[in-house]
Amino acid sequence: MASERSSAGDPARTLALLWGVSTEEKPGRRGPRPTKSPAEIAAVAIALADADGVDAVTMRRVAQELGVSPMALYTYVPGKAELLDLMLDTVYATMPRSAPSDGGWRARVAAVADDNRALYRAHPWVASISTSRPPLGPGLMAKYEYELCALEGTGLPDVELDAALTHLLGFVQTCARMGADDRAAQQDSAMTDEQWWAANADLLARVFDAERYPVAARVGAAAGEVHTGAYSADHAYAFGLARVLDGFAALIAER
Repeated sequence: MASERSSAGDPARTLALLWGVSTEEKPGRRGPRPTKSPAEIAAVAIALADADGVDAVTMRRVAQELGVSPMALYTYVPGKAELLDLMLDTVYATMPRSAPSDGGWRARVAAVADDNRALYRAHPWVASISTSRPPLGPGLMAKYEYELCALEGTGLPDVELDAALTHLLGFVQTCARMGADDRAAQQDSAMTDEQWWAANADLLARVFDAERYPVAARVGAAAGEVHTGAYSADHAYAFGLARVLDGFAALIAER
């Protein structure tokens, strides 16, 4: 299960933070003039998560980076849960938008997938967060609008438009998580996949019975030769995206 999830904080305070509105019933009361903006706070927290993972982001750590006290930070952001939503909405707002306007739905959807993959590569921690209750900020809404427009005009009813997009984004997120795990394994072992398999080839040869598992031996050898390892994130993404698009094409033809 994901260690963090979005929309875990107070909904009213989160939406006020994301949309820049006041939670006061009678706004306009005088008080200290803010010296930090939500954008500044988000940028610092995102940089920490990019460098050290989302678990490294604490209110105390962010306050230190900003040069304010932790208590002062709480006057801007209610807590860690709301800060996480601010971080997510900020990266959603800055996600690339590369879908062509006249390339057909397949090219548009592929671009949406590539854009999300680029987001996960720039901010790997995002793929580890559960967003079953997404932060409904301006960044997310702009991202959702952009993504839905890739499928607009295909003839799919609205519920299926949303379901198709959810399926696509789930596929990209899964690929991002697997790719991040693969990179982490190589970093932790200080070896590429090719080096790891070469280093353990003799041991594997002693324990693996190719005659008992003939199909696994044949297919594994073929894939390993092509990928120089058991897994290729790039190949898995390209192969899977093509199959997702093929599935959408079949559904669109039915409609």
